[in-house]
Amino acid sequence: MVQLLDAEGRRHHHPEYGPFAESLDADALRAMYRDMVLTRAFDTQATSLQRQGELGLWPPCLGQEGAQIGSAYALAPRDFVFPSYREHGVALVRGVDLRDLLPLFRGTRHGGWDPHAHNFHLYSIVIGSHTLHAVGYAMGAQRDGDVGTGDPERDRAVVAYFGDGATSQGDVSEALVFAASANAPVVFFVQNNHWAISVPTTTQSRVPLVRRGSGFGVPSVRVDGNDPLACYAVTKAALERARSGSGPTFVEAVTYRMGAHTTSDDPTRYRDRAEEDLWRTKDPILRMRTYLAAESLADDAFLARVDEEADELAAAARDHCRTLEAGPPETLFDHVYAAPHPLVAEERAEMTAFEAGFADDEGEAR
Repeated sequence: MVQLLDAEGRRHHHPEYGPFAESLDADALRAMYRDMVLTRAFDTQATSLQRQGELGLWPPCLGQEGAQIGSAYALAPRDFVFPSYREHGVALVRGVDLRDLLPLFRGTRHGGWDPHAHNFHLYSIVIGSHTLHAVGYAMGAQRDGDVGTGDPERDRAVVAYFGDGATSQGDVSEALVFAASANAPVVFFVQNNHWAISVPTTTQSRVPLVRRGSGFGVPSVRVDGNDPLACYAVTKAALERARSGSGPTFVEAVTYRMGAHTTSDDPTRYRDRAEEDLWRTKDPILRMRTYLAAESLADDAFLARVDEEADELAAAARDHCRTLEAGPPETLFDHVYAAPHPLVAEERAEMTAFEAGFADDEGEAR
């Protein structure tokens, strides 16, 4: 397993992947730490909002910030991301206003942001389905001639993020088949958080998940998912390989879901406190903070500013969430297809007529 920063915050050398992390200067390292702290603050606030009845559901990413922020920093502007529903840290790095994640889980919108503005697709709730979308998009980039040109302004790649549970889905297997067969420029980034929804990874797979990729002929690597530097290095290497035309890579980032699968889940029913306590000692934020302090890369004033910014972000998210209201029902039919479709137009008209039937004498909906 590739590791550059251990649980005690000590830096280690890796002959293959160490050089990929050398481009991270002090400013980049501090920025990574900041984004992990902001992600956790927002995620914690969103969890609280669900408990207060302000959100219908929330999928926490507590404990997985290192895998998400580290890998996202390796992305180039033209790379495209297909997330599942837990990649809040990746969304932040791609420039999405984290408050725009809330409408989906409050039930007021189907999305919340423009995927093309950030090269970050809308969240996929259906487990594993988006891996097929990612491979299809990657094959499209390949056929557009945007792979292997040697021009960094043109070459691009795709990353599909998903969890260990998704590796049991048929869609993921099909995506791996197509990626390997087409030599598609896609990186499969699996966040193995050990538990899927309530079943341990060891029950789902008799072998380490990293071997799933090699079974399809896809080069695979296992990385410490709580080590943001290693996740950056491994993802950067995989993306460079994809952009050059050398094909897909399967990355297993070994991390741990500290919270519930979603806020409708009770993890105390299937795992014990001792296991959680062990993984708390491997916290990605704590190890990064320890490293920055030990190397004199961040002082108390910087850390205090980050904490203050995190508090402000959480408060802004709380206030924004409570203002969200659903739009007209007809918006259900927006963006179903890229071009107008007669069936969608027919269904929109039926919905409009149905809603009109509830209007009072003054024409206002009751």
